[in-house]
Amino acid sequence: MEIKALITLKNGVLDPQAKAIHHALLAHNFNNVKNVKMAKQIVLEIDSNDKSHAIAEVEKMCQELLANTVIEDYTVVSE
Repeated sequence: MEIKALITLKNGVLDPQAKAIHHALLAHNFNNVKNVKMAKQIVLEIDSNDKSHAIAEVEKMCQELLANTVIEDYTVVSE
């Protein structure tokens, strides 16, 4: 089963890479872009038939290892 963890910086944490992308987009006349937020996506293949258990396991992975919960938020999704 494929489970995805989407990890983003919390609001208020400086994101220089997103800021650079935003400036580049504006320089290329994409003037409707109001804000840019960078994220990393981690795709995990979990050996389980129980969707809720797999999601809970990936949430635990995020809490303990994959995300720095001091400065990052995470969302776990499955399709």
